[in-house]
Amino acid sequence: MATTAKAAKKSVKKLLTRDEVATDDTWDLSSLYPDDQAWEKDFKKLAKKEEGFDKFRGTLATGAKELLACLKFDTEVDRLGEKLGIYAFLKTTEDQANDENQRRMARFQAVASKLGQAASYIAPEIQAIPAKRLQELMDDPVLKGYRLVLERMTRYKKYTLGKKEERILAMQSEMAGAAGKAFRQLLDADMKFGTLKNEHGEEHELTNSTLMEFLLSPERKIRKKAFEQYYQQFEGHENTLAATLSGSIQKDVYYAKVRGYESARGQALYADNIPESVYDNLIDSVHHHLPAVHRYFELRRRKMKLKDIHHYDTYVPILNNIKKKHTWDEAVELIMNAMIPLGPEYCDVLKDGLTKARWCDRYPNAGKQSGAFSCGSFDAAPFILMNYKKDVLDDVFTLAHEAGHSMHSYYSSKSQPYQYYNYVIFVAEVASTFNEQLLSQHLQENAENDLERAYLINRDIDAIRGTIIRQTMFAEFEKITHAMCEAGEPLTSKSFQEVYHGLLERYFGPEFVIDPQLKLECLRIPHFYRAFYVYKYATGLSAAIALSMRVLNGGKKELDDYLSFLKGGCSKYPLDLLRDAGVDMESPKPVDMALSHFDSLVDQLNDLL
Repeated sequence: MATTAKAAKKSVKKLLTRDEVATDDTWDLSSLYPDDQAWEKDFKKLAKKEEGFDKFRGTLATGAKELLACLKFDTEVDRLGEKLGIYAFLKTTEDQANDENQRRMARFQAVASKLGQAASYIAPEIQAIPAKRLQELMDDPVLKGYRLVLERMTRYKKYTLGKKEERILAMQSEMAGAAGKAFRQLLDADMKFGTLKNEHGEEHELTNSTLMEFLLSPERKIRKKAFEQYYQQFEGHENTLAATLSGSIQKDVYYAKVRGYESARGQALYADNIPESVYDNLIDSVHHHLPAVHRYFELRRRKMKLKDIHHYDTYVPILNNIKKKHTWDEAVELIMNAMIPLGPEYCDVLKDGLTKARWCDRYPNAGKQSGAFSCGSFDAAPFILMNYKKDVLDDVFTLAHEAGHSMHSYYSSKSQPYQYYNYVIFVAEVASTFNEQLLSQHLQENAENDLERAYLINRDIDAIRGTIIRQTMFAEFEKITHAMCEAGEPLTSKSFQEVYHGLLERYFGPEFVIDPQLKLECLRIPHFYRAFYVYKYATGLSAAIALSMRVLNGGKKELDDYLSFLKGGCSKYPLDLLRDAGVDMESPKPVDMALSHFDSLVDQLNDLL
């Protein structure tokens, strides 16, 4: 017995500690800083910049050269801060238990906060310049490189209050985040979901992060048990959660009214210069194509041999016996073959980044941050954090996705000055999901058999359903509930659930079983505490599908248009960047095209199965 226990103990595979990870499997941060000492040297320089802002105060209306000097100094400080901040952040992700890395990040954040306060007078002082004088300054050739910066800054003039009122609003910032903070504490810390056995008989804790593992189980009784056990906690806290969500929505409406916006949604979309019609067109287009979604659920029910279909049946792949393994090098090679339509320059730079240049931190290690991300910067490589597993096909797609972000950062930083290189979220998801589309197309064309092709098509369908359909349902919930608040209607647990239940019935269809617990889902979505954001996922994938088809079916012009988009940074508003690339998101056409593609994929899957 003792021998068996000893053997079992030996068989447990532990994660490597950070210092045990092979150098080639880690990212090379030397394009930021060769070592911590070099970072410290620049950090001291940054800390001294705080006093430099004061000399510009009160001078910004005196002349174009004076205004330029201030803007250049602010850009210089921001650029140095970006470099320092990214290095500090990336080091914390390598091993979250490393005290020195955490301390470095905290020190940077403290200095960054002081610099923000020191520079806080700049925008209000510029906005206070009389319109005629401001136009004279902006027309001066000296300020040509900052004209768009000034235009964007002064757009907010009509929504900016007096100094006293702005100070009061600034003092409310911590209070304004109280509802979201309470929600996160309740969801992440206080709510306990118990334990559950998986299909292998292993007992695991059920948490927000492990729920999906159980919902991916091929055994339906485990999926059902996980779903019901998870939502028991929400049933017990529904009124508290409804109160925090109501508080967050009331906060959005309050700030919009105080500043003079027509609605909270209007305020949220104003920064990117997005008309509310784009938001509404998205919802209308998805509504029009919902019959195809309902048809897919019925196909899923039949192929999974289920009497009826529930929400907990929608995540597990219809075909779950397809196993593919790819080492890191094989994954890179696969991605590079898929990216061939983007041309030799794109492919050469990316391949070098994923291999010799060491943009990527590849595998899990003890204490490493979970998940994946791309972190671009102006003065260094666009780094990628992965937790790659060779037997998980989704990790190959994740690598292609993050590589899309990184190449977007690479091209933008090479093509734009610092003040215009950092693209906004509205376009960020286009470059990443574009790469996923190319990879999926390549894999389907080279599938070994129909079952493998069906598996890949099923994955595509679920990606569109999760990103365009589901996020649009969330966006519609945000639109309705904010409008209710603006109309003075009560936001309670009952009213939230009534709205959400109506959306569930519409989006999932008449044959789908809506379990009573599912309407509580509206109380567990963290995105709702950052309202009018999720629609960007849906528009991003829609644009990516349209652009990938355009490039794959086009020629040099179509490719050049797309690469120019990658080089655009934030030098134009997002709708203009996408329009130049060949897709007009003010029209319903791109979303309709993406959802027609979804419809076609459902037909293909039905034929293959």
